Amino acid sequence: MEETKKSLLDDSFTSAMTLTNSGVPQVPDRYVLPSAQRPALGSSIGTRDDTTLPVIDLSLLHQPLLRSRAIHEINMACKEFGFFQVINHGIPSSVVKDALDAATQFFDLPVEEKMLLVSSNVHQPVRYGTSINHSTDKVHYWRDFIKHYSHPLSKWIEMWPSNPPCYKSIDGYMSKNASIDELSRKYPDEVLPRDKVGKYAEATHLLNKQLLEAISESLGLEKNYLQEQNEEGSQVIAVNCYPSCPEPEVTLGMPPHSDFGSLTILLQSSEGLQIMDSNKNWVCVPYIEGALIVQLGDQVEVMSNGIYKSVIHRVTVNKHVKMLSFASLHSLPRR
Repeated sequence: MEETKKSLLDDSFTSAMTLTNSGVPQVPDRYVLPSAQRPALGSSIGTRDDTTLPVIDLSLLHQPLLRSRAIHEINMACKEFGFFQVINHGIPSSVVKDALDAATQFFDLPVEEKMLLVSSNVHQPVRYGTSINHSTDKVHYWRDFIKHYSHPLSKWIEMWPSNPPCYKSIDGYMSKNASIDELSRKYPDEVLPRDKVGKYAEATHLLNKQLLEAISESLGLEKNYLQEQNEEGSQVIAVNCYPSCPEPEVTLGMPPHSDFGSLTILLQSSEGLQIMDSNKNWVCVPYIEGALIVQLGDQVEVMSNGIYKSVIHRVTVNKHVKMLSFASLHSLPRR
């Protein structure tokens, strides 16, 4: 582990946030994409006027007379886009705000503190890095991140960063296999306020369960068709920081890709995500206060026999605005 960190440091590991904070007037050459891969920022393609993207009210799922309407809307969104936004999803705004606050505090830590978590091993349960994989990327991307395994939470949370203090639940208590809410009631002085990201991870795990039930129904399957696989599956929380960039037209925060797993539940603090539509055009996903983004992954495409498509997406960066995002990546177990 120490040798890996040393090699990364020797390779002039410099995070995107460090570059922004240093006031570089242009992005270094290693971040510059070939002309054909650069985002067409400000062009007519990819504006929200071109395509109406689906926004689904999940509260309808809990109303017997309206559940079928929500299931139909999910069916249409999955067929046409492999993507939709959800409102009234049940995750309190305070939980969302606390998670974003914790992310802000983490990325504001001194570089030396964050470097304690750096690794080129993509299977490391907790990994801080920049770009996608600093040690192997031929072209780098304008992103800093921390990824951590999150399900079951009691198994992984003690490996999470202990700094900043608000980031995770206090050491030792999660081994009791209780939820954070239960621990907060039993140990209010010890657990609070060190549970912000853990609460968000739990909430997105429950939301993923509801979404898989609805997607199963939309395919004509039993509601609980994927229940066992969901509990046996994995959850990875990727917390991303896309700092302001002096030349957003020549680089990206993330390249075009689809997610391997079943669903990704995405929280973004401002606009930046783009999805590819059926005409191969890039469409900007508007920022909606309080909404979460649901992206279908490759596993759902396979499970649906291609009826539903995993969505190709990328992330653009902004000259004036730093964007934070939480990508809760859910995967069913491999058989």
